[in-house]
Amino acid sequence: MPERGRIVELVDRLRRITHSLQFANGLNPAQWEALRYIARANRNSCSPGALAEFMASTRGTVSQTLKALETKGLVERRRGAEDRRAVRLTITAAGRAMLENDPLGAIVDALSSCSGAQRASLEDGMERLVDTVQLQQGMPEFGPCFECIHFRPERCSDTSTVGCRCAISGEVFRAPELDRLCADFARIR
Repeated sequence: MPERGRIVELVDRLRRITHSLQFANGLNPAQWEALRYIARANRNSCSPGALAEFMASTRGTVSQTLKALETKGLVERRRGAEDRRAVRLTITAAGRAMLENDPLGAIVDALSSCSGAQRASLEDGMERLVDTVQLQQGMPEFGPCFECIHFRPERCSDTSTVGCRCAISGEVFRAPELDRLCADFARIR
């Protein structure tokens, strides 16, 4: 089989496997994806609109997903203090506990027979693949502050904690927040 056909087959097979694994613990694949995103996103990116962009879905579909997660006590929606139209999503303790049993952990577990170098190489290759496809398809990127062109290192407080100021939002993010996903992300190329 030509290389292109084999790669297409492998990607499709892995997609089918991961899709079927995610019908677990009373959730469906979209609910798992939303839960993962909300747990990883920074405070400026925890909105229904950013989630819809991340999932390449409509706001209506994402709204239904969020309703289901709220009903299950895994996610909370809160109105903004300054702008009551703004909605911020937060994951609950029950949502974090649910993620400890993420069914896609089976994929990570399957890599246990690989060496650390093999796992690192696979992760690097997958990251480059996702980045390239997103760029080619004009899809929004999501990533951490320290890999973003909008990252501006800055002291956050008198204790010399280093963080960054986002050149887009103007907000300061402290060091523990720098690895969270951001909807305003643009990779340093």
